[in-house]
Amino acid sequence: MGKISQGILGGVSGAVGNVIGGSWKGIDYLRIKPSNVENPRTEGQVNQRNKFTATLEFLQPNISFIQKGYKNLAVQKSEFNAAMSYVLNNAITGSAPDFNVDYQDALLSRGSLSAPLNASFDLSTPDEVSFTWVDNSTGGNANITDKAMILAYNPTKKESITDLEGAERSVEQQTLTIPSTYSGDDLHLFMAFISADGNITSDSVYLGTGVAS
Repeated sequence: MGKISQGILGGVSGAVGNVIGGSWKGIDYLRIKPSNVENPRTEGQVNQRNKFTATLEFLQPNISFIQKGYKNLAVQKSEFNAAMSYVLNNAITGSAPDFNVDYQDALLSRGSLSAPLNASFDLSTPDEVSFTWVDNSTGGNANITDKAMILAYNPTKKESITDLEGAERSVEQQTLTIPSTYSGDDLHLFMAFISADGNITSDSVYLGTGVAS
């Protein structure tokens, strides 16, 4: 891909022959169409596509969480692409051709803020998830005013419920309302913190899985 710092006649858009022009984040660029390959479905290509598909299916329902959690890593790329790169390289498990996301390693937020301490959840009450944690604002760079970011991921329905500006770190608990249609579904729970000004986030923590009441 060739970037054009000043644009060509105001910028190029679309394809001319085997050259494609476009703009991304205000940067004009040109790229060459890839040549056709005789076998576009080699074992390596299929495996990579399967890994990509598993990652994409996990991240798409969680995009709002990612947009906050990866904000500081979106350098010359989107927050979503930064998360895609991280999960693909650090959180894919399984054997060819079946690959899955290892939720324990799949960070939905990354940052230098102190992460949640001793966080846990309770799914015993219908239509809600109760999150608890320990106030660790006396250590590291944590602050009592940091806001909880909580998420319940439902892989069966391929959707998530989130609260991105939740209770303060000092409160040590929060309840997340989930749809009644989640009853009986497996949920995966994640949590992180974001500073009150929204500038710093923590790494997310995977709290585990449970069945919605």
